[in-house]
Amino acid sequence: MARKAGIIGGGVIGGGWAARFLLNGWDVAVYDPDPEAPRKVGEVLANARASLPALSDGPLPTEGKLSFVSSVSEAVQGAHYIQESVGERLDLKHRVLAQIQQAAPLETPIGSSTSGFKPSQLQENAANPGVIFVAHPFNPVYLLPLAEVVPSPRSTPAVIDAAKEILREIGMFPLHVRKEIDAHIADRFLEAVWREALWLVKDGIATTEEIDEAIRMGFGLRWGQMGLFETYRVAGGEAGMKHFMAQFGPCLQWPWTKLTDVPEFTDELVDLIAGQSDAQSGHYTIRELERIRDRNLIGFLRVLKERNWGAGMVLLEHDARRRAALPEPVVGEGPMDCARMTVLPGWIDYNGHMTESRYLFAASETSDAFLRHIGADIAYVGTGFSYYTAETHIMHLGEAKLGDALTGTVQVIHADEKRLHIFIRILKEGAAVATLEQMLLHVDMAAGKACAAPENILARLVPIAKAHAELPRPEAAGRHVGQRK
Repeated sequence: MARKAGIIGGGVIGGGWAARFLLNGWDVAVYDPDPEAPRKVGEVLANARASLPALSDGPLPTEGKLSFVSSVSEAVQGAHYIQESVGERLDLKHRVLAQIQQAAPLETPIGSSTSGFKPSQLQENAANPGVIFVAHPFNPVYLLPLAEVVPSPRSTPAVIDAAKEILREIGMFPLHVRKEIDAHIADRFLEAVWREALWLVKDGIATTEEIDEAIRMGFGLRWGQMGLFETYRVAGGEAGMKHFMAQFGPCLQWPWTKLTDVPEFTDELVDLIAGQSDAQSGHYTIRELERIRDRNLIGFLRVLKERNWGAGMVLLEHDARRRAALPEPVVGEGPMDCARMTVLPGWIDYNGHMTESRYLFAASETSDAFLRHIGADIAYVGTGFSYYTAETHIMHLGEAKLGDALTGTVQVIHADEKRLHIFIRILKEGAAVATLEQMLLHVDMAAGKACAAPENILARLVPIAKAHAELPRPEAAGRHVGQRK
């Protein structure tokens, strides 16, 4: 049975939370008195459906059920997690949190998306303050993994731990802020940059576009994968951080910054900023900008994922969690289901179909899953032995397109101490879009030659081979290129 998330507030942030939970298999109940909330959340959800699956190398779980309800109490009844994302007014938050606690299960975690209030402020006069905490995300919530989790001294540690685990389960990175502080951690940096940027525009030194170019063409790229301190450590060269601090530390005394001096927020300044922003980006709609942003983030995040670095580590861990939750391949009456995949944007060629290399990738995912099942996993490779693919023959039988769910199956045609002959089917809706016949050799990597597999692997492989010997031999097995069907 799917778990339920109660989302209070259906704006950009609340809609992002709803999408993040929904696409990770949770049922979601949204309460927002705005009659436009279903449309607004629906548009956020449409963007999420088009982008979030592209960050995973396996299929997302079956999407949960989304409902819009008419009261706070209806949204939170039976909820396993609650996220409050109403406006940044403390009196409003107090009123909503009180309504939540009148109807929610007693120990249900209640996260607040507040960017400024401390948890101790949110907990004032609460019926059960220990379950209320800050869970501050970043837009778009459905793509960016960071959530600042901020408890207060009154918070219940077990509830905070449970909340952090839930956030990990939906692919987020809960950053535990150990001491509550106004604006938490990340927004304090953003506020500092924002103040400096306002002065640069006001003083006529730079336009909004020039400031954005300085960020996205330079340090923004470094920050996106190394953060602040690691970036400066590298800047220190071989001598490291101490050298950097000694070289640039005195600059902190120079009159560069106006961080302690805020420009007067006049109509003239607002018009200046808004006019430059319109000139910079006004030819795009907000929805177009969101889609451009999402596609760029996907590309950046997938590069980090390929390198197991930064936010990419969170994506890899999320994939591993879902993979571990999949049922083990079993020997039944037919070939073994070994892998589940979704056709991603990067898998598509100029014809709109899955490109040839990705059929090989899908087969590799399938054979890797089978090898893990028989014990030839990455830990086994670390011992100096592995199965190497010696030969592959592929047949393209159908078309796969963006978003299609694929299943990879394995049928063992023959297995002995050194050789593994398998037939892989890549299925869409039960029909093969491709088949691949492979011969693998068990190899001593140090010696660079085939050798006998150990008994523990053969003990798992041989029974499968015997069971599959009873299956009809695939008609395509043994074909040569160009052979008539």
